[in-house]
Amino acid sequence: MQNIRIATRESQLALWQAEHVQDLLQKQFPQLIVSLVPMTTRGDQILDKPLAEIGGKGLFLKELEQALLADEADIAVHSLKDVPAVLPAGMQMPAFLARANPADAFVSTHYASLDSLPAGAIVGTSSLRRRSHLLGLRDDLEIRDLRGNVNTRIAKLDAGDYDAIILACAGLERLGWGQRVTQALPLDTWLPSPGQAIIGIECCNDNPAAAYIEALDNPTARCAALAERALAARLEAGCHWPLSAFAIVEENGLQMRAGLAMPDGSLAIEVAGEATCADAEELGKRLADELLASGGREIVATLDGG
Repeated sequence: MQNIRIATRESQLALWQAEHVQDLLQKQFPQLIVSLVPMTTRGDQILDKPLAEIGGKGLFLKELEQALLADEADIAVHSLKDVPAVLPAGMQMPAFLARANPADAFVSTHYASLDSLPAGAIVGTSSLRRRSHLLGLRDDLEIRDLRGNVNTRIAKLDAGDYDAIILACAGLERLGWGQRVTQALPLDTWLPSPGQAIIGIECCNDNPAAAYIEALDNPTARCAALAERALAARLEAGCHWPLSAFAIVEENGLQMRAGLAMPDGSLAIEVAGEATCADAEELGKRLADELLASGGREIVATLDGG
């Protein structure tokens, strides 16, 4: 195999990630010709409705996965937090790249921190997890939906549409906009989305590109990703769930925290555990069961309209 085609969304951040993978492959395998296949997904096209109303994060992947199945591309590069916990039949993820900054970013032109926002301040986010965190900490804020790519969201903030917005630190830093991070929200009180700040590479099970992609895999990121995604899979978590998880590999093994909350922040449950990386997926499943047993079933019933 001499050519690898990378399916990618056309947003600035998605292209950065695809070009990063392209660069890694060409450095490790100079004989390869690696090209990009940019495409617009349905999630990119529908910007006037919340994600939960139009099908969730999977809307950013469907066209890319169809390109893989149609042999129009060999691999697809994703922000792992946007990838449903269970892949379609016949698909695999041979590589997870090293995790970047997993924290969420408070971004504002007038206020130095979340705590410094006045009552009634308008905060923009399209994530129910972030909405839940915000209202759990500050129920006096007004949360408004915010869609679009990173550039669009920053422009809306700068135009005065919002007093602050919440984005991922990793996305801003990858685009060279780290200076726009007003406050990195602390992980001890603000857990990220499962898979946040990890780039995942997907391909069909029978595509020979997998042999090259495996060389890019980061074992530490894989350990964390497997645990966090196993949690989401066990819960059969929908895109509309305020679910958070963060696993980190330390000297004494894999440490993981996970949380589930009501969208209005009125109830939040958090659990924690540890395991070896060999048992990463079992840890994720165990914490999912603990969330449900600790009051999560009531939250799930509400989220699913039961």
